Amino acid sequence: MLTVHVDFKSPAAWLAIGPTQALADRHDAPIDWRAFPVFERPIPDLPEKASIGETHRKVRAESRRRIFSKYAALQRLELQFPDEPKGTELALGALELISGDRTAYVEAAFTAYWQDRADLDDPATVTSLIAQSVAEPFAADPGQCAMALATATEAAEALGVVDAPAYCIADQLFIGREHLPWIGELLASEG
Repeated sequence: MLTVHVDFKSPAAWLAIGPTQALADRHDAPIDWRAFPVFERPIPDLPEKASIGETHRKVRAESRRRIFSKYAALQRLELQFPDEPKGTELALGALELISGDRTAYVEAAFTAYWQDRADLDDPATVTSLIAQSVAEPFAADPGQCAMALATATEAAEALGVVDAPAYCIADQLFIGREHLPWIGELLASEG
Protein backbone atom coordinates (compact mmCIF):
# COMPACT_ATOMS: atom_id res chain seq x y z
CA MET A 1 0.00 0.00 0.00
CA LEU A 2 1.25 3.44 -0.95
CA THR A 3 -0.19 6.35 1.04
CA VAL A 4 -0.08 9.66 -0.81
CA HIS A 5 -0.90 12.99 0.85
CA VAL A 6 -2.15 15.67 -1.55
CA ASP A 7 -3.70 19.11 -1.69
CA PHE A 8 -5.66 19.97 -4.82
CA LYS A 9 -4.17 23.49 -4.99
CA SER A 10 -0.59 22.19 -4.94
CA PRO A 11 0.90 22.27 -8.44
CA ALA A 12 3.56 19.77 -7.34
CA ALA A 13 0.88 17.35 -6.17
CA TRP A 14 -1.13 17.80 -9.37
CA LEU A 15 1.92 17.07 -11.51
CA ALA A 16 2.63 13.97 -9.40
CA ILE A 17 -0.75 12.29 -9.91
CA GLY A 18 -0.07 10.69 -13.32
CA PRO A 19 3.46 9.45 -12.52
CA THR A 20 2.30 8.20 -9.11
CA GLN A 21 -0.58 6.22 -10.61
CA ALA A 22 1.69 4.79 -13.31
CA LEU A 23 4.20 3.68 -10.69
CA ALA A 24 1.49 2.10 -8.53
CA ASP A 25 0.03 0.32 -11.58
CA ARG A 26 3.43 -1.10 -12.54
CA HIS A 27 3.80 -2.59 -9.07
CA ASP A 28 0.12 -3.50 -8.61
CA ALA A 29 0.10 -1.34 -5.46
CA PRO A 30 -3.11 0.28 -4.26
CA ILE A 31 -2.95 3.98 -3.41
CA ASP A 32 -4.46 5.39 -0.23
CA TRP A 33 -5.05 9.06 -1.09
CA ARG A 34 -4.97 11.34 1.95
CA ALA A 35 -5.60 15.05 2.46
CA PHE A 36 -2.92 17.44 3.61
CA PRO A 37 -3.54 21.19 3.24
CA VAL A 38 -0.61 23.29 2.09
CA PHE A 39 -0.18 27.03 1.81
CA GLU A 40 0.35 28.19 -1.76
CA ARG A 41 1.49 31.78 -2.06
CA PRO A 42 0.77 34.00 -5.03
CA ILE A 43 3.71 35.72 -6.69
CA PRO A 44 4.22 38.81 -4.54
CA ASP A 45 4.12 42.32 -5.92
CA LEU A 46 7.26 44.28 -5.16
CA PRO A 47 7.11 47.71 -3.55
CA GLU A 48 9.03 50.51 -5.21
CA LYS A 49 11.95 50.04 -2.80
CA ALA A 50 11.97 46.28 -2.37
CA SER A 51 14.29 44.62 0.07
CA ILE A 52 16.63 41.82 -0.97
CA GLY A 53 14.36 39.36 0.83
CA GLU A 54 11.24 40.59 -0.99
CA THR A 55 13.03 40.42 -4.33
CA HIS A 56 14.29 36.92 -3.55
CA ARG A 57 10.77 35.68 -2.69
CA LYS A 58 9.40 37.04 -5.97
CA VAL A 59 12.22 35.57 -8.08
CA ARG A 60 11.90 32.21 -6.32
CA ALA A 61 8.09 32.11 -6.81
CA GLU A 62 8.46 32.95 -10.50
CA SER A 63 11.16 30.29 -10.91
CA ARG A 64 8.99 27.63 -9.24
CA ARG A 65 6.13 28.46 -11.61
CA ARG A 66 8.40 28.16 -14.65
CA ILE A 67 9.63 24.75 -13.46
CA PHE A 68 6.07 23.54 -12.79
CA SER A 69 5.00 24.79 -16.23
CA LYS A 70 7.89 22.94 -17.85
CA TYR A 71 6.90 19.65 -16.15
CA ALA A 72 3.25 20.23 -17.06
CA ALA A 73 4.21 20.65 -20.72
CA LEU A 74 6.13 17.36 -20.60
CA GLN A 75 2.95 15.67 -19.36
CA ARG A 76 0.85 17.55 -21.93
CA LEU A 77 -1.08 19.29 -19.17
CA GLU A 78 -2.15 22.90 -19.32
CA LEU A 79 -1.09 24.56 -16.10
CA GLN A 80 -3.01 27.76 -15.41
CA PHE A 81 -2.09 29.34 -12.09
CA PRO A 82 -4.90 31.26 -10.46
CA ASP A 83 -4.13 34.90 -9.62
CA GLU A 84 -4.82 34.04 -5.98
CA PRO A 85 -4.68 30.40 -4.84
CA LYS A 86 -8.19 29.28 -3.93
CA GLY A 87 -9.14 27.26 -0.89
CA THR A 88 -9.54 23.50 -1.12
CA GLU A 89 -10.34 22.61 2.47
CA LEU A 90 -13.90 21.41 1.85
CA ALA A 91 -12.81 19.12 -0.99
CA LEU A 92 -9.91 17.83 1.12
CA GLY A 93 -12.23 17.07 4.03
CA ALA A 94 -14.57 15.24 1.67
CA LEU A 95 -11.63 13.17 0.44
CA GLU A 96 -11.19 11.87 3.98
CA LEU A 97 -14.89 10.89 4.17
CA ILE A 98 -14.84 8.77 1.01
CA SER A 99 -14.68 5.04 1.62
CA GLY A 100 -13.05 2.71 -0.88
CA ASP A 101 -10.99 3.78 -3.87
CA ARG A 102 -10.60 7.57 -3.93
CA THR A 103 -8.70 7.81 -7.21
CA ALA A 104 -11.58 9.04 -9.39
CA TYR A 105 -12.40 11.76 -6.87
CA VAL A 106 -8.75 12.85 -6.64
CA GLU A 107 -8.51 13.10 -10.42
CA ALA A 108 -11.82 14.99 -10.65
CA ALA A 109 -10.86 17.45 -7.91
CA PHE A 110 -7.44 18.22 -9.43
CA THR A 111 -9.02 18.72 -12.87
CA ALA A 112 -11.73 20.94 -11.40
CA TYR A 113 -9.18 23.15 -9.66
CA TRP A 114 -6.49 23.41 -12.33
CA GLN A 115 -8.47 23.24 -15.56
CA ASP A 116 -12.02 24.31 -14.69
CA ARG A 117 -10.98 26.85 -12.03
CA ALA A 118 -13.70 25.50 -9.74
CA ASP A 119 -14.15 26.63 -6.16
CA LEU A 120 -13.31 23.56 -4.07
CA ASP A 121 -14.65 25.25 -0.94
CA ASP A 122 -18.16 25.46 -2.45
CA PRO A 123 -20.48 22.70 -1.11
CA ALA A 124 -22.40 22.38 -4.41
CA THR A 125 -19.17 22.00 -6.41
CA VAL A 126 -17.71 19.41 -4.05
CA THR A 127 -21.00 17.49 -3.83
CA SER A 128 -21.06 17.38 -7.64
CA LEU A 129 -17.47 16.04 -7.75
CA ILE A 130 -18.42 13.38 -5.22
CA ALA A 131 -21.54 12.42 -7.21
CA GLN A 132 -19.59 11.97 -10.43
CA SER A 133 -16.69 9.99 -8.97
CA VAL A 134 -17.74 8.01 -5.91
CA ALA A 135 -19.65 4.72 -5.75
CA GLU A 136 -21.62 5.85 -2.67
CA PRO A 137 -22.21 9.60 -3.16
CA PHE A 138 -22.94 11.93 -0.26
CA ALA A 139 -23.42 15.65 0.27
CA ALA A 140 -20.36 17.64 1.28
CA ASP A 141 -21.24 18.84 4.77
CA PRO A 142 -18.86 21.68 5.76
CA GLY A 143 -18.84 20.73 9.45
CA GLN A 144 -18.10 17.06 8.86
CA CYS A 145 -15.50 17.85 6.23
CA ALA A 146 -13.74 20.34 8.53
CA MET A 147 -13.53 17.77 11.33
CA ALA A 148 -12.29 15.06 8.96
CA LEU A 149 -9.62 17.38 7.54
CA ALA A 150 -8.46 18.44 11.01
CA THR A 151 -8.08 14.79 12.05
CA ALA A 152 -6.24 13.91 8.82
CA THR A 153 -3.92 16.91 9.13
CA GLU A 154 -3.03 16.05 12.71
CA ALA A 155 -2.30 12.43 11.75
CA ALA A 156 -0.17 13.50 8.76
CA GLU A 157 1.81 15.98 10.83
CA ALA A 158 2.46 13.25 13.42
CA LEU A 159 4.05 11.24 10.58
CA GLY A 160 6.23 14.22 9.62
CA VAL A 161 4.31 15.39 6.54
CA VAL A 162 5.11 19.05 5.81
CA ASP A 163 4.18 19.44 2.13
CA ALA A 164 2.32 17.75 -0.70
CA PRO A 165 2.79 15.41 -2.34
CA ALA A 166 4.07 13.26 0.48
CA TYR A 167 4.46 9.50 0.22
CA CYS A 168 4.40 6.94 3.02
CA ILE A 169 5.58 3.42 2.30
CA ALA A 170 7.24 0.76 4.45
CA ASP A 171 7.26 3.12 7.45
CA GLN A 172 9.24 5.68 5.44
CA LEU A 173 8.20 9.19 4.47
CA PHE A 174 9.15 10.94 1.23
CA ILE A 175 8.26 14.56 0.46
CA GLY A 176 8.03 15.38 -3.24
CA ARG A 177 7.56 13.52 -6.51
CA GLU A 178 11.31 13.47 -7.17
CA HIS A 179 11.46 10.43 -4.88
CA LEU A 180 9.27 8.26 -7.14
CA PRO A 181 12.23 6.14 -8.39
CA TRP A 182 13.19 5.26 -4.82
CA ILE A 183 9.55 4.60 -3.93
CA GLY A 184 9.41 2.28 -6.95
CA GLU A 185 12.33 0.31 -5.55
CA LEU A 186 10.51 -0.06 -2.25
CA LEU A 187 7.33 -1.19 -4.03
CA ALA A 188 9.37 -3.74 -6.00
CA SER A 189 10.93 -5.11 -2.82
CA GLU A 190 7.49 -5.45 -1.20
CA GLY A 191 6.12 -7.40 -4.19
